[in-house]
Amino acid sequence: MIIWNPWHGCHKLSEGCEHCYMYFLDRKRGVDTSKVFRTENFDMPLRRSRNGKYKIQSGMQLFVGLSTDFFVEEADAWRNEAWNIIRQRPDVVFRLLTKRANRIADCLPPDWGDGYENVLLQVTTENQKRADERLSILLDVPAKHKGFMAAPLIGPVNALPYLASGQIEEVLCGGENYDGARPCHYEWVKQLGDQCRQHNVTFNFIETGTVFVKDNKVYRIAEKQTQSHQAYLSGLSFRGREIDYKLHMPAGSLFCDSVPKPVLHFREQCQTCGSRLTCNGCSHCGACKKVD
Repeated sequence: MIIWNPWHGCHKLSEGCEHCYMYFLDRKRGVDTSKVFRTENFDMPLRRSRNGKYKIQSGMQLFVGLSTDFFVEEADAWRNEAWNIIRQRPDVVFRLLTKRANRIADCLPPDWGDGYENVLLQVTTENQKRADERLSILLDVPAKHKGFMAAPLIGPVNALPYLASGQIEEVLCGGENYDGARPCHYEWVKQLGDQCRQHNVTFNFIETGTVFVKDNKVYRIAEKQTQSHQAYLSGLSFRGREIDYKLHMPAGSLFCDSVPKPVLHFREQCQTCGSRLTCNGCSHCGACKKVD
């Protein structure tokens, strides 16, 4: 997957933040995650190669803010500029993720209307309390595309009332990782997956987390790749109705009007990766060769 972090850092907000993976990884690097700063990759979606073409191909999807929260308060000064970048790439899908559902409406751009065709708004719902809090707000926000991420899943979630609205188009789910990881139960994942199947909504179980419980047996899985592989083997993921993003080429494009199908790159291990259902490969930057 391709990740765009226009800023980095966040402050903890709810139960799902208690053992935040970013705090763990930053601590190892000597970085204070609570201090939010604009990154050097702020303009990444607009960068071009020497031949003048965008480095991020048309038709690709960008996961936005995996090291932050797109609607975190400290980023208010930069968000309009980020919206402008999103507006300039109507040929790319931007998957925004937030725990701050209550801030979404006040942080949308002036021309948002009923939403941008290339933006998927997602909230995180780590347990029933947060699902009820954030999904009810999300359903009231105008947007072309909506989804949610049940990760880290630290309790069962009944999402049927929200899925029944017909507004939710995708659900991602995963366990917790690193220090102090709380258990994720197979039954919780299956329950949520079954609910998505009932409403023909794509459900992607991306990883088990470090501590996974099935049939009252506790499995401790430290390796992220193994977690992802086990999630794939569970068979709980489900491809529902396709999301119609209605992308179009940026203004000034000379050679085509319709968005071409991107050339996707997958490594061998990607074939059985838990995230494969909602991943569009990588940008083929060569970084993977460094870890082979």
